[in-house]
Amino acid sequence: MTSTFPNISISTERLVLRPFEEPDTEAFAEMMNDELVVAWTSVPHPCTEADARAWITEAAPAERVEGRGIVLAVTEFLTQRLVGTVQLRNTDWRVRSSELAYVVAPWARGEGYASEAALATAQWVFNDQKFERLELRTAADNTAAQQVAQKIGCISEGVLRGAWIARARTEGGWADVRTDVIVWSLLPEDLAGVAEELAGTGGFAAYPDWN
Repeated sequence: MTSTFPNISISTERLVLRPFEEPDTEAFAEMMNDELVVAWTSVPHPCTEADARAWITEAAPAERVEGRGIVLAVTEFLTQRLVGTVQLRNTDWRVRSSELAYVVAPWARGEGYASEAALATAQWVFNDQKFERLELRTAADNTAAQQVAQKIGCISEGVLRGAWIARARTEGGWADVRTDVIVWSLLPEDLAGVAEELAGTGGFAAYPDWN
């Protein structure tokens, strides 16, 4: 029997993490066409509204139903504006481990939203789902993603050489560029004090609520 994550939402002081809905289509497509997102993800480019709608209504729900992970829209609590997305993928239910990935819209960068959403997701999957390990993989030159990993307490485990194809902007469009990947891990004990430390900087409340 395939294990699956529940269909949940998670609330923090500033954010709501919830399943994607069809009205998110336009904002999601706009976010996924941002140059930094194109450079560091495998999203189709250009990402059309049809692509976005297919992901939101078909592919993302299937990730949860078929046991591979869960995809959550990250929205501002006050405005309900789409901040980004957080995903658990490549889930191993026997080992109780999953891979964490995140994207933030260009307008929302620099506000600590990625760290807040990633930490809330980690707290939920460790405390509520009793998982034992999260893994993150960041391209060697993607310093923003690496900073998020460090902020939430991840430990760098090593480098996978030439393991990812990033994309670089050229005069003619985009070119594929092979890059190294840094592997990070997060265990339940790594979270000790992280939420309180980030909350102390004025970033967000220490503990999320989920339902």
